[in-house]
Amino acid sequence: MSGWLVTVVGPSGAGKDTLLGVARAALAEDPRFVFARRVITRPAEVLAHAGAEDHLPLSEAEFGIARDAGAFTLHWQAHGLHYGIPNSIQADLLAGRVVIANLSRSVLAEAHGRFRLRVINVTAPPAVLAARLAGRGRETAEEITARLARTAPLPAGLDVVDVVNDSTPEEGAARLLAALRDVAG
Repeated sequence: MSGWLVTVVGPSGAGKDTLLGVARAALAEDPRFVFARRVITRPAEVLAHAGAEDHLPLSEAEFGIARDAGAFTLHWQAHGLHYGIPNSIQADLLAGRVVIANLSRSVLAEAHGRFRLRVINVTAPPAVLAARLAGRGRETAEEITARLARTAPLPAGLDVVDVVNDSTPEEGAARLLAALRDVAG
């Protein structure tokens, strides 16, 4: 039996990376779960900033070469950056594991057509999103306003579980862990 691809989506500032970090630590000893590490055309030094995810950095040229060589199971562009999920997740899926990946909504239809897919939609109220984005210090107020104004509905027919992250990281992580453990059975 093939494993599950669990995609964690949600607007910028919803706390996906924070919750995924807590979940990664909590599930580190559980072999049923694997966390995909994204490849991003964001410089590695951005890791030093609050809220930046642990990623494999590539230049745009390097990313293009890797993409053209078929190195990614899924890839997309958003917010001026390129993102990719390495092909290494294929072996984990074939082994029946739950692979957790932070994906863009723009690739969910493709993922749904190729994998056993569960979508965890992390949400928070707009005021919470704005405050979190401002706290990162990576965008101007105008850029934050524009980011919050964008809407990207989920494609129809997906298996979606909503996780509200409107309080402490611990409470949000507990909700995410419950949703993840539900997939693994």
